[in-house]
Amino acid sequence: MLKITDLTKVFAKGTVNERLAIDKLTLNVPQGQFVSIIGENGAGKSTLLNLISGFYPSDSGKVILADKDITKQKEYKRSRRIGRVFQDPLKGTAFDMTIEENLALAISKNKPLGFSLGVSKKDENYFKEELSQLNLGLENRLKHKVGLLSGGQRQALTLLMAILSKPDLLLLDEHTAALDPGSAENIINLTSRIVEEANLTTLMVTHNMKQALNLGSRTIMMSEGKIVFDVSGEERSKLGVADLIRLFAEKKGKELDSDKMLLG
Repeated sequence: MLKITDLTKVFAKGTVNERLAIDKLTLNVPQGQFVSIIGENGAGKSTLLNLISGFYPSDSGKVILADKDITKQKEYKRSRRIGRVFQDPLKGTAFDMTIEENLALAISKNKPLGFSLGVSKKDENYFKEELSQLNLGLENRLKHKVGLLSGGQRQALTLLMAILSKPDLLLLDEHTAALDPGSAENIINLTSRIVEEANLTTLMVTHNMKQALNLGSRTIMMSEGKIVFDVSGEERSKLGVADLIRLFAEKKGKELDSDKMLLG
């Protein structure tokens, strides 16, 4: 589903602040695979997602999604095939619009432009059905503005909006980091269920190493813009947090800077 070849990104090129953020990175992700991505601050995790989504242009390399080269494609065009949830719950929704209006925007991404009622009765029934699966009672609050929701409710809505248009790829950028523990656990359970039911190809950046091993079927660790190890299957199932720290030290010849790498 996703094939990345020799992807490179340099910030502030030609200046004293020049920084190689992604260094000839290659990654292949089969259809339906859920990959968790971990690494130190500045390892290039979020930059990788930004390159895939088109938020940043790459300096070299290729991004192939569902057999189509999207390397030079604009971000708004990629968004029709790529769903994304950010760390900040405020980023994924329009706070001054109602829940149903936000959902209407989400499903309109793959529809031709035209003049019609914003939310039809058919849409309303569909939204209620989808929202009921979140078990948050939002199906009874369609007319409420999103700004009135809690962070956890808003992130759950953002997650639903990201997959309503049936994307080829879902990008999750530390999407539970800004939530309280209870809300974060709810979003993680919801994420796992939605991705599994839709067989959705997913990349999830996280600082929580325990979470990285419990979710999905594959874990990669990045450092200095490169993938330093890639583990899946039975080998992954036997690993714990201590093993990840040890593997990093073996690969990089230094201790893991875990000041923000949450261990549990």
